[in-house]
Amino acid sequence: MAEVLVFVDHVDGAVRKPTLELLTLARRIGDPVAVALGNGAAGTAGVLGEHGAVKVLTDEAAEYADYLVVPKVDALQAAHAVVSPVAVLVPSSAEGKEIAARLAVRIGSGIITDAVDLEAGEQGPVATQSVFAAAFTTRSRVSRGTPVITVKPNSAPVEPASAAGALEALEVVFSQAATGTKVTARTARESTGRPELTEAAIVVSGGRGVNGAENFAVIEALADSLGAAVGASRAAVDAGWYPHSNQVGQTGKSVSPQLYIASGISGAIQHRAGMQTSKTIVAINKDAEAPIFDLVDYGVVGDLFTVVPQLTDEVNTRKA
Repeated sequence: MAEVLVFVDHVDGAVRKPTLELLTLARRIGDPVAVALGNGAAGTAGVLGEHGAVKVLTDEAAEYADYLVVPKVDALQAAHAVVSPVAVLVPSSAEGKEIAARLAVRIGSGIITDAVDLEAGEQGPVATQSVFAAAFTTRSRVSRGTPVITVKPNSAPVEPASAAGALEALEVVFSQAATGTKVTARTARESTGRPELTEAAIVVSGGRGVNGAENFAVIEALADSLGAAVGASRAAVDAGWYPHSNQVGQTGKSVSPQLYIASGISGAIQHRAGMQTSKTIVAINKDAEAPIFDLVDYGVVGDLFTVVPQLTDEVNTRKA
């Protein structure tokens, strides 16, 4: 069966959820061959094998941590030459999309970004995308070369499927450009104990209706009761009520959780572009004419400061 390269996103050997989702999609079109790079790469083989990887190509060179992007592109290009895959799948993060684009240029192939589904086709893999602020759904395929496809987190379930997960060393010759941008310092991000926004299965977001930084505690309480990530609209971020790293929208982060709860968010197109592919959308807003209600699966017309605490209490009661 044809092989599919899957770029592994991991932290010191701990494989992140979007990679396991990619393995589910990869099995639809071929046998997944994972590419794990950097410190702890060899330690990923067990988990990757349990989720369908027939092989795990690894290289733990220091360059992957010391320099930005290009060493990883060099490695994927080397893996592409060894495997000759039918497709290359990469998580659709900011770094992932840059890696994918650079790789596509090098191997003379087309690229599809932010796919939300993938299936086999007679002329190659077919990717589904949500485009124009998710107002349209398109199905596309690459017409030249090996398709390089980035996939949004939460686009596929994590489905274990036992495979060999055979560990193999990947020989990588770094290009001259690999050392062009050096990492000079790192600062650990302060942990909130909540899931990563773009990977979370549930997201609770607050907007202009929250009316102040101090009031985001109401949003955080609901998020914590659900084990969710906290998001914010651009209006809330621009007002300084919540960090930009939590902004959901066209100029923030795109999320596609199983459940998205929008509280005090009007539903401007800029925000909708970042969350419209969520599986189930719930809105809480006291303005019955708010555009967000045109989009939702469930809507509550009411004051968020009344509705959200009641919802939080109900969730906690049912968990007890």
